[in-house]
Amino acid sequence: MQPDWLNLATGDLHALDNGIKSALRIALIIVAAWWGIVLSQRAIRALRIRIATRFGDREAVQRAETLGRVFRYMAAVAISLVAGMLVLAELGVSVAPILGAAGVVGLAVGFGAQALVKDYFTGFFLLIENQIRQGDVVQLGDHAGLVEEVTLRYVRLRDYDGNVHFVPNGIVTSVVNMSRGFAYAVVDVSVAYKENLDRVMTVMKDVAAGMRADAVFLDRIVEDFELAGVERWDDSAVIVRGRFKVAPLQQWDVKRAFLLRLKNRFDAEGIEIPFPQLAIHPGARPLATS
Repeated sequence: MQPDWLNLATGDLHALDNGIKSALRIALIIVAAWWGIVLSQRAIRALRIRIATRFGDREAVQRAETLGRVFRYMAAVAISLVAGMLVLAELGVSVAPILGAAGVVGLAVGFGAQALVKDYFTGFFLLIENQIRQGDVVQLGDHAGLVEEVTLRYVRLRDYDGNVHFVPNGIVTSVVNMSRGFAYAVVDVSVAYKENLDRVMTVMKDVAAGMRADAVFLDRIVEDFELAGVERWDDSAVIVRGRFKVAPLQQWDVKRAFLLRLKNRFDAEGIEIPFPQLAIHPGARPLATS
């Protein structure tokens, strides 16, 4: 029969051996999870690049980048959760009660945090249905700007002043996308009532044709200027409307350039651009009384 001290030493050695083995398994799980995240990130990125190269379309490239970023995040979260459960199992923590408790907590969170769940569901369909992509210019309710990031939780916009807007996906009820396919640069020109409108419209067409022939706007303006005609009568001016069909996100630059050239041409032609005026007509003098 072995002495007590020898039994204790043997037990300590076995415990130490089991601890070392458990630590090695935990380290192996962590390393495997890290490699899994790295490989999944590279695979998703390679697939995104392949799709973008195959289609060669700017819109397809933007959509692939947006979806690729979201899928990389989801893959990292999934692998991390699996690795965490395996590590807990190695530490002797029973995973089954944790999963059961997680189900109950998830149910409670589903009722108590419906807005958060709605954000994720709405964000998922925004991405799948290709409503918003990184690089688009959109209006989401009262918020508008350049889309810098799209996640399952929110859309990050940057407006013209440089302000950053974080819009939760759950409050997005409508999406106005100004970056798809083509756009229209709509121009309303005010001229005085005394001007000959046929002459005004001829000048507008001539300026627009000069812009279309300019090499700077060759790739920006898709079709010839479309002159709609007289739009309305204002208090001090007649409004003449026209529009350019332009490449996505070029409507503002084309409109500014056209208005600048048209102002210079109106000055050269002597066409008056009116300003608000008020005409006062004196009433009749009261009759003199004797």
